[in-house]
Amino acid sequence: MNSSTRWLSISGRFLVVLALQILVMDRILLFGFANPLVYCYFILLYPLSGNRVWLIVSSFILGLSVDMFNDTGGAHAAASVFLGWIRPTLLNFSFGVSYQYNTVKIANAPIGQQIIFVLSAVILHHLVLFSLEAGSWTYWLLVLKSTLITSLLSTVLILTAFQFFNRKNT
Repeated sequence: MNSSTRWLSISGRFLVVLALQILVMDRILLFGFANPLVYCYFILLYPLSGNRVWLIVSSFILGLSVDMFNDTGGAHAAASVFLGWIRPTLLNFSFGVSYQYNTVKIANAPIGQQIIFVLSAVILHHLVLFSLEAGSWTYWLLVLKSTLITSLLSTVLILTAFQFFNRKNT
């Protein structure tokens, strides 16, 4: 894939994920507070060989865009930048040598490795997000409850998207 096609693909994925989050997912509310946050999908599937600075910048723009529509004062932007920054560590943890030699395709990896990667990334993202939204450690129980339930919901949706949009061609 040449650079212009790759750039269009990444930009298209960015816009689709942002629109899906804002127009569909932000309207879903389970148990009175659980809102699936599937925009992490973009950060998780950013190309492994892509520029890390662009990943962090685009993560910031994505999070800031979600913040503007949800009036959350930068919490999504901060959590997204954190996820973009820690992503290489999570990839190394989940995929090991395959990631180090750049031979892994996340969406085609074994489901166990996908679950470890997505669940750890989503839990960390949501923990940062809900901690910033709470603004105080006196709400630690609410932060944990929101993190766990929303993380499970988001993880299921992201893994479903992996399976649906990135099937192996057999």
